[in-house]
Amino acid sequence: MSTALPELGFADVVQPAWNVSPRVRALVTTRNGGVSAAPFGRWRDGADQPGGLNLGMKTGDDPAAVASNRARLLALAGVREAAWLEQIHGAGIVRAEDVLAQARAEGTPARADASVTDRAGTVCVVMVADCMPVLLCDEAGRAVGAAHAGWRGLAAGIVEQTARRVAALAGVETGALHAYLGPSIGPDAFEVGPDVRDAFLSGADGGQRDATANAFVAHPVNPGKYLADLPALARLRLQRLGVTRVSGGDLCAVTQRERFYSYRRDRDTGRMAALIWLDDQAQTLAD
Repeated sequence: MSTALPELGFADVVQPAWNVSPRVRALVTTRNGGVSAAPFGRWRDGADQPGGLNLGMKTGDDPAAVASNRARLLALAGVREAAWLEQIHGAGIVRAEDVLAQARAEGTPARADASVTDRAGTVCVVMVADCMPVLLCDEAGRAVGAAHAGWRGLAAGIVEQTARRVAALAGVETGALHAYLGPSIGPDAFEVGPDVRDAFLSGADGGQRDATANAFVAHPVNPGKYLADLPALARLRLQRLGVTRVSGGDLCAVTQRERFYSYRRDRDTGRMAALIWLDDQAQTLAD
């Protein structure tokens, strides 16, 4: 099945544009470069065609196709394994090496929504299909982390908590971190109710309350609904910690159908992955 389709290449993934140590490796997949068929395939010329890079085991896709897609991804990254999680839209954080140890011993993924590590060659990974992947590292490449930030996790503090864990592992202040906001549902597509707005407003400090309110725009058609700016809300959360070197947040999964999976748009759809790890062949900037 996979031999009839092109191999996964770096043209099929998104890489953060950030000025950090070459020791930090990171990428976010798209829907392209795999072997999955409809409804998990590539979207070309208004049709769902074979060649989708669905990485979600619980999507209804052929498990063999997903396994092949994961193998393609690991081969592209040049690693043997990744710390796949069972994500639960919460704020739980684990060490990626512990995730791998559990998978080897028990054959089950850890239940969490973020992982961190300071060990070279250990890959933190989260899966998304509208929720935002947030990748974090220090500039010298001492520690990294990946967080799955849907609105529930974001409101619960998943990004701040992951940033603190990465900073602690790296031995730096949180303000020294870099962050990348990966493809997610964009501000023109994310319709939410007043409960979501209230959750963020109740958690906003005094200095950010107005900016938090401004991240919600009254829906032009549906009374009582709002359009939420998930990247803006993530930036505000990072700003609290002094994290100002934030890139990304400009790729909408919903509107870019040929490039990204979107649960909100399609329901029956695949999952993309955001990976970050430390290259054991490279040195930190401090070395």
